[in-house]
Amino acid sequence: MRLEKIVENCMGENTYVVGDENSKKCIVVDPGANFIDIMNYVKKMNLIIEYIVLTHGHGDHITNVLTLKEATNAKIVAHEEEKEILQDKKKNLSASLPSNTVEFDADIYVKDNDTLKVGDMKLKFIHTPGHTPGSMCIKIDKHMLTGDTLFAGSIGRTDFYGGDYKKMEKSLEKLEKHDDDITIYPGHGPNSNLKIEKMTNPFMR
Repeated sequence: MRLEKIVENCMGENTYVVGDENSKKCIVVDPGANFIDIMNYVKKMNLIIEYIVLTHGHGDHITNVLTLKEATNAKIVAHEEEKEILQDKKKNLSASLPSNTVEFDADIYVKDNDTLKVGDMKLKFIHTPGHTPGSMCIKIDKHMLTGDTLFAGSIGRTDFYGGDYKKMEKSLEKLEKHDDDITIYPGHGPNSNLKIEKMTNPFMR
């Protein structure tokens, strides 16, 4: 597995390209970063984008979903509880951002603990509501893309449409049950691992 982080300059959003080195198939997670930067990396590594996977539907994470889909015909994957937000530019906050407004439907809606194969990689989807109703983490072996659920030393906001702090607490409890040696890749900020977050993150202690 090869994982690359591409950071969007304005909002500091992390887009991830995760590729299977054998098949060269890859996923793009939360394409809020510059479309050209994403495609340049994909072409440099000779990857084929099979899926666009969304940890959640906020505007800074979905800016280039439709552009990327048009260019690659990749299928969009999101949690079933995120459908309402994806389809409404006000609820997904893209209407209030300086970039383009975005409304769309995913091609594939998943549930908690659903899995998806991409080459030799097995993706497991973990429903973690709180930041949004359909927020989810994506676990691939000892790696977990946590979106705006869990950051290094913090968590995502719960005061936007569909946010719920009580649900966020339960989602964090769910993540606490996973192994300490899992590396986390948040939607904003630096990487971390679950051991560090369990020990030092005030929202997980």
